[in-house]
Amino acid sequence: RNWYYGEKKIESGENEETAHSYFAESTYVRSPKPESVRFSVGQVIIHKRLGYSGVIVGWDVKAKAPEEWLQNKYPPAKQYLKDIPHYRILINKANGFGKSTAYIPEEEITIIMGLQVHHSDMIAYFSGYDGSKYTMQPWLKRIYPHD
Repeated sequence: RNWYYGEKKIESGENEETAHSYFAESTYVRSPKPESVRFSVGQVIIHKRLGYSGVIVGWDVKAKAPEEWLQNKYPPAKQYLKDIPHYRILINKANGFGKSTAYIPEEEITIIMGLQVHHSDMIAYFSGYDGSKYTMQPWLKRIYPHD
């Protein structure tokens, strides 16, 4: 899997379960939803600095990624970002951005309405769009019941 700002690699000592607990991929149920997590699965976002759009397909209360990835992404002055909610994003192909997914902190995104996202994995996560939010597939709704 390609992730914006680096490749996700499974180290030889990691098992598959550990590897899938990173980058908001864990299938544990997020209930209740903490107040600190402002955005929801299915919302369309714009990256404030880089300008691409996408849709949220998962979140973690704080960054869950291999330590090496976190050290590369967050220099000493940005270490505080590891402790805020992070979102897994399917990046809109219409942006021509080159990457297909991202894992980014809450402070780097803003929610927008009325923009459809084009991505080859959309049907796996969502069954429709109402103009403000995508409707989660049943398996995803079980993981994020309050989104």
